Amino acid sequence: MFHVRTVPALTRAGADFPFKRLLSSRRLRSTVTSTSTSATQAEPQDDVSNGRYDSARSEFAGQPGRRGGRDGTTTTAAANEISVDFEQTQEAYKSKDSLELLRSLVVFKLCSYDFLVDKNKEIMDIGTKLLGQRAFNQFMKMTFYGQFVAGEDHKAIRPLIQKNQAFGVGSVLDYSVEEDISQEEAEQKEMDSCVSAAEKGSIGEDYREKKYKAHKQFGDHRGGVTGARTYFYANEAKCDQHMETFIKCIKASAGSSMDGFSAVKMTALGRPQFLLQFSEVLVKWRRFFTFLASQQGKDGMEALEQRLELKQLQESLTKLGAEGDFSGWFSGRKEECSGTIDVLDWNSLIDDRTKISHLLVVPNVELGKLEPLLKTFTVEEERQMKRMLQRMDILVKHAKENGVRLMVDAEQTYFQPAISRLTLEMQRIYNREKPVIFNTYQCYLKEAFDNVTMDVELSRREGWHFAAKLVRGAYMYQERERAEEIGYEDPINPDYESTNQMYHRCLDYVLDEIALSGNANVMVASHNEDTVKHTLRRMNELGLVPTDNKVYFGQLLGMCDQISFPLGQAGFPVYKYVPYGPVNEVMPYLSRRAQENRGFMRGAQKERDLLWQELKRRLASGELLYRPAY
Repeated sequence: MFHVRTVPALTRAGADFPFKRLLSSRRLRSTVTSTSTSATQAEPQDDVSNGRYDSARSEFAGQPGRRGGRDGTTTTAAANEISVDFEQTQEAYKSKDSLELLRSLVVFKLCSYDFLVDKNKEIMDIGTKLLGQRAFNQFMKMTFYGQFVAGEDHKAIRPLIQKNQAFGVGSVLDYSVEEDISQEEAEQKEMDSCVSAAEKGSIGEDYREKKYKAHKQFGDHRGGVTGARTYFYANEAKCDQHMETFIKCIKASAGSSMDGFSAVKMTALGRPQFLLQFSEVLVKWRRFFTFLASQQGKDGMEALEQRLELKQLQESLTKLGAEGDFSGWFSGRKEECSGTIDVLDWNSLIDDRTKISHLLVVPNVELGKLEPLLKTFTVEEERQMKRMLQRMDILVKHAKENGVRLMVDAEQTYFQPAISRLTLEMQRIYNREKPVIFNTYQCYLKEAFDNVTMDVELSRREGWHFAAKLVRGAYMYQERERAEEIGYEDPINPDYESTNQMYHRCLDYVLDEIALSGNANVMVASHNEDTVKHTLRRMNELGLVPTDNKVYFGQLLGMCDQISFPLGQAGFPVYKYVPYGPVNEVMPYLSRRAQENRGFMRGAQKERDLLWQELKRRLASGELLYRPAY
């Protein structure tokens, strides 16, 4: 039977245990308990399948009091309009000398040849034997490494960061060292770190779903990934080393620029078993809400539009054998209860747990009771879960103290619900005064828009700064193959155009929120020129100006300079994702990037044309020896 009762709020177990703050007892107000909250309900959304992007809240554009200073007249909007020309090669490449342009051309061309890309590891091994490690490292610094990596350590990267900053481009620092291990080693490490002691020993009953269980054939999750570095759990000491590396990265970002970012990956900070298990719990609770909504005839609606009538909810759960007063649970006081709840109120149910392993319970509709995801957790597994959260809390504190914003990277869908929820919990704590922590949303996912809208709504209700990085996604091929082979629904949008529409829909929603409240921030992390132009067009329509510092742009180091630098010189906040690390330790990462970005490199004809155009212009004008002045 469901026993619904209020669990006492977490008590502080010690100064070294941050989970009290990360997953504490914070009941959300029902969205219709006051007029101020109900006024912020999301409007009905446009149909993406018709190729129209969500701009339901654009009706507010031009109203008095909006950020950007627009007064509702077209004259004012036109006067503030900013356009950027991405065809002006002299401006786009003014930060580069001619040798750098030539290097870009050569590297992009070589990356378009399948034979060289497929055999790049063998070729590098031969090069190391022929030249020796030192000479080979120097050759790589002059070519591939020099194109895509800033340097070996925080001191070596400083000149490049400062040069880019002088031309209007900031940095997101990313320590990109990867362990060079075999596929067999990777598979074994993944199985060891993602399977609990209970599962290994078949202790008790197991309610796990196959999507959220480790599968050896997909244990090496480096394949089918575009540009994202990968970590494998070894032990707790190794996770502490990763944390110290991230702290150095944060300090390097603070020492190199005034407004930098630093990127972190949650899987580097602890045993991924907890992320798998917590993700499954979150998905099952969300699925249970959807089931209850369908019982009330609310299926087929947007996530935030689904509202459960508490009276009907009480009746439905009573039939399942539940016991308890649901109105009191959600509102705190019956007289304030409006009688309905939404998915955000529902999500608050899993906040009230005294132990981390107690979070890992799921509703069983058929049996009508809460079941543990696993029957047994060892003391060490409980400690490992706590340590992951402690490490993340330490990193956020360092970021805040050093004036650096923390970018939490997205990962695979079987880890991502937990990563997003833990990031959200930190945003609720640390983003009160300004955006410190940015969550990443992968717009190739079918559920991307629901995730964005729910998190924006939560930030609005609780009064903290929503901060997001929007990407298309890095794990498409891997995700599709895994879903097909293991046998669950493909989480990826059906085609590239659907992903484009999803990206623009999410982006428009956040831009509208920025215009309405000024309390949201977004990084448009895209190499797609059409998406960048779409963003500029929407900013002009909404009266958002670069100096608001609410809309950022991001591209990878060594790619799409013809987009990054014109944006920076026009005054827009734009950042390069800057990998760094020792040559021999970054090469596994670079090797995969060459393989997985081959399609992009073949399609980068426009960028190669612009590079040639600028080289020919310099040759014709006698500027071939041009040196950037800054």
